Amino acid sequence: MMRVSSIFLTVFLFLLQAAGVSAQDTGEYEKRKARLEQEIEMLDRQLAENVSRSRSELSRLTLVRAKISGRKSLIKESDRQIRKYADDIYLTQKKINRMNARLDTLSSYYEKLIRNAYKNRDARVWYMYILASEDLGQAFRRYSYFRNLSSQARVQGDKIRTAREELEAEKARLRTLKSEAEKVRKSRQDELVSLQQEESEVARIVSALKKNRSKYEKELAAKKKQVEALDREIERIIREAMKASKSKGEKTEIDYKLAEEFSSNKGRLPWPVQGAVVERFGQHYHPVFTNVKLPFNNGISIAVAKGAEIDAVFDGVVKQIVVMPGYNQCVLVQHGNYFSFYCKLKTTAVKPGDKVRTGQKIGTVDTINGETQLHFQIWQGSKPQNPESWLR
Repeated sequence: MMRVSSIFLTVFLFLLQAAGVSAQDTGEYEKRKARLEQEIEMLDRQLAENVSRSRSELSRLTLVRAKISGRKSLIKESDRQIRKYADDIYLTQKKINRMNARLDTLSSYYEKLIRNAYKNRDARVWYMYILASEDLGQAFRRYSYFRNLSSQARVQGDKIRTAREELEAEKARLRTLKSEAEKVRKSRQDELVSLQQEESEVARIVSALKKNRSKYEKELAAKKKQVEALDREIERIIREAMKASKSKGEKTEIDYKLAEEFSSNKGRLPWPVQGAVVERFGQHYHPVFTNVKLPFNNGISIAVAKGAEIDAVFDGVVKQIVVMPGYNQCVLVQHGNYFSFYCKLKTTAVKPGDKVRTGQKIGTVDTINGETQLHFQIWQGSKPQNPESWLR
């Protein structure tokens, strides 16, 4: 009996834990879905502004492709959730089948008890049956049987009622799971329709760009000059910061303890702002003229809402604020021998020499040529890092 109870308890705890995990998975899915939907909505706003300002098709292409990337991630999340619902529906149906079988067994035993109780409803029959016993032990067993018959019937009836309530609860849960799964499928279908429209838009933009190659080659040359100027300025500032300097006769040294703390938080740094990454770190080629190499990107560009506040990703010291063509104001923060750079700012909330804390406001983003984007970089000494591998 103790072994049966132990098995039942184990199964019950497993089902309870599975239900908790299922709820947690659904909650995480809703969070990821909401974040992706916010990014797509923000990109939609930028695309609308892009049209109103008659900006270049290349800029529009970048935004639409970022939107497609977010849309594909959203569809992927839906696929994952649909599979999860399918598994839950399968397991719940199996549980309902087991409960139906158990209910049938309980009902069959209950009917047997009721029949026996009906046959022995006359007390005189009970007495005669007991008096006809061969010995005292048999008489006691027969007496106990008659005494407990009605009690057993009541207990069995309670078990059946409880089993039926549990069965109805599981059936209700199954209906809810099927309904939620259907909602996700419908949402996924809507996303697929939007994705097809966006891919058609990309094809149209690419076709338009191919007709104006000389125009976009000029734009690319101007962009290259801006990138190279920013890179040279960043490298100059880093070289100066890495040298032990003297200020008012006191030697200023690199804070390697802070650098170690910064390094130990790789992959866990907060994002400087919430948005969609539209340009990634590294070497890339032109999205249309694939034989044309773009300038190496030492950071990432994040499309954000107008006037969004930009926060420091870690404790540090503001080394310098510079103004660069195409990037407006850039705030450079030192974290020992690590550096974080926040460019394309409209306003700044700090000044050189300020100590900043993680999450402290650095400034607000600017809208440059119709694009509201933060350009963000992380460097280790003179080596640029992929910011996405540092951020959580």
